[in-house]
Amino acid sequence: MSLTKSSEEDSFNGRYTLWIKEALEELPHNFTITDPFISGHPIVFASLGFLKMTGYSLEEVIGRNGKVFQGPKTNRRSIMEIREAIREERSVMVSLLNYRKSGSPFWMLFHMCPVFGRDDGKVINFVAVQVPISGQEHHRKLGDMSSDHSELVFGSCRREVCFGSFVHQNQASPMECVDEQGLEDWEHCEASESEKLKAVEAINNVLSILTRYSELSGRLVCGKRYCLRGVDCLSSSLVISLGRIKQSFVLTNPCLPDMPIIYASDAFLTLTGYKRQEVLGQNCRFLSGVDTDSSVLYEMKECILKGQSCTVQILNYSNRKDKSSFWNLLHISPVRNASGKTAYFVGVQVEASCRNTESKELRPETRQLSVVGAVRVAVRSSLMVTC
Repeated sequence: MSLTKSSEEDSFNGRYTLWIKEALEELPHNFTITDPFISGHPIVFASLGFLKMTGYSLEEVIGRNGKVFQGPKTNRRSIMEIREAIREERSVMVSLLNYRKSGSPFWMLFHMCPVFGRDDGKVINFVAVQVPISGQEHHRKLGDMSSDHSELVFGSCRREVCFGSFVHQNQASPMECVDEQGLEDWEHCEASESEKLKAVEAINNVLSILTRYSELSGRLVCGKRYCLRGVDCLSSSLVISLGRIKQSFVLTNPCLPDMPIIYASDAFLTLTGYKRQEVLGQNCRFLSGVDTDSSVLYEMKECILKGQSCTVQILNYSNRKDKSSFWNLLHISPVRNASGKTAYFVGVQVEASCRNTESKELRPETRQLSVVGAVRVAVRSSLMVTC
């Protein structure tokens, strides 16, 4: 099946090989793959089974958020549970009332799982499997009623056509034919154990293909989070928020041994000349050299032990070809969680030569405090679990 050209497809094609679509399309399961790093968290792949189940074409699905399949009787609590799982980057399995393109509702078992990058432990995609809930129990209970209505179709938790007493079939749209009282009665639909096993099997099959074909592209993914040793894995939502801050800064975790750097901004990498993989997991002292004042290092250490902020001017060394040194106006500040405990320290760097800026620009100290405030907002809004 040919795919339309879009940023969503470019994202999917850029990570995996060209063969992966063929392999995924051979799977009999109903599933979608989404990309949380694209605005709106859109669908970047939809299986043939999913398209057949919902009645949508591929062009109508790619680039859209999964909420397009929800409707007036979709349980809001289930939606919130899914959203929380996305924020916390974990698996979730819930029964969900969705709607086909025709407007007819149907119950399904929704099983979603994150896909992690092997190199950095970040979430790359989310895989969502949809298993229709058939359920024989309600079917048996309502079987007698169907004898009086030759084309009634019941599932355990759905009614997809009308009762003759409600509205005559073929005289109303599918949405008008919905027995809403019936949907309310079956609001808490439970999938069978066999359907749950089908969902788990489908997720495992999709992850197996993604993992196998990612090896060919050299960008390994897996179904479990993998972190660099001594590095805290940040959620994708927090990484995205921190990436919007364009100043030079690093985030360190005092809960880990030797308080390693767990995030480094692009501006920091430009200032120091290091690559990201050379920075993550390191203590900030790796920037020091033979002429770095040890008393300044001691002052920084004392402030960190006390959980206090401090501003110092320190001689640091870059990783550029000339191994040059530079005077760093460094501001360190704690970032606390909701309970007031220090979760991280943020270090904001300004090259000392930049202190003599024009009056129209913000003073370095003001810029540093602005970065600290932005980092605190990003961390607190991410709902991360801290030590």
